[in-house]
Amino acid sequence: MTAPAKHVWIALLVVYVVWGSTYFGIKVAVDTIPPLLAAGSRFLTAALLLAAILAWRGTSLRLSRREVGSSAIAGVLLLGLGVGLVHVAETRIDSSVAAMIAGTVPLQIIVLRLLAGENPARATRLSTLTGLFGLLLVVAPGLGAGSTALGLAVMISASMSWTLGSFLSKRLPLPRDPFVASVYEMAFGGAFLAVGAAVFGEYGELDSGTFAADSVLAWLYLVVVGSLIGFSAYAWLLRAAPISLVVTHQYVNPLVAIALGMAFLGERPSPWTLAGAALVIGAVYVAIRAEFPRKGARSATVVPLGTPADQSA
Repeated sequence: MTAPAKHVWIALLVVYVVWGSTYFGIKVAVDTIPPLLAAGSRFLTAALLLAAILAWRGTSLRLSRREVGSSAIAGVLLLGLGVGLVHVAETRIDSSVAAMIAGTVPLQIIVLRLLAGENPARATRLSTLTGLFGLLLVVAPGLGAGSTALGLAVMISASMSWTLGSFLSKRLPLPRDPFVASVYEMAFGGAFLAVGAAVFGEYGELDSGTFAADSVLAWLYLVVVGSLIGFSAYAWLLRAAPISLVVTHQYVNPLVAIALGMAFLGERPSPWTLAGAALVIGAVYVAIRAEFPRKGARSATVVPLGTPADQSA
C-alpha cells in the first residue's frame, strides 16, 4: 500500500457501509418520489456539486469531443439505465433483493469477456456458472407474482446495462481524471433520466405528498453521502490501495444492504433467496481471487463509478 493502513481501512469502511446502504436509501426515496425523477435529479445535483468542487480546486473540466461522446455513452448505460432502473425496480422489489442481483455484475462481465473471445482462468469460469445459478435462486421466489416479477426483470435489466457500460468503458476514450469523468457521466445520465421522467409523465405525479420528509432526507443522503463521499473514498482507494483489496466491496455491499433491509424495512428474504445470495457472494469472491493475482494487483482498468454498489452511487 502507498498510504497508511489506517487510512485505507477507514476509506474501505466508508465504501462498504455507504454503498451498501444506498439500496436502503433508494427504497425510502422512491416511496413517494417518482423513481426516474428521483434518480435524474439526484445525479444532476451531484454533477453540479462535484463540478463546483473541481472548479474551486482549479481542475479543468474541458473535454475533447470524443471524451464527451464517450462520457455520454457511459453515463446513459451506467447511471441512466444502470442506476435509474434500480430506482424503478425498488418500487416493486425489496432493496436487499436488488442488491443481491447487482452483486452479480462482476460475473456478468466475465460472461461478456468470454463472448469477446477472452480466456479467463478455470476457477473464474466455474465461479461464474455458480454465481449465475445463485442469481436464479435469488429471483425464483418472486417469479409467481406479476408485480414482483416485473420488478425483478427491471432489476436484471439494470444490472445488465451496468455490466455493458462497465465493459465498454474500458474501451472508450474517457477523461483521465475519474472525478471529471464522473461529472459528465452523472450529467448525461441525469439528463437522460429527467427526459425519461417527462416521457412517462412523472412530473404530473408531483403533489404535496411527493416530498415526504423521509423520502427527501433519503434523496439528500444519496446525493451527498452515496455519490460524493462514497465515490471520493473509492477514487482515493484506487490510488492508495491494491485493486484486489478495493474490489472486496463487491461482496460486502450486498451483505450491508440485506442487513439494513431486514433491520429497518422489515424485509424477510426467503431461505432460497439467502442461499442464492450466499452463492453469488462466494462466486464473486472466488472470481476476484482467481483474476487479480494472475493479472497483477494494479492491472485492472478503473471504471468511474464502476461498481455494482454504485448502481446506487
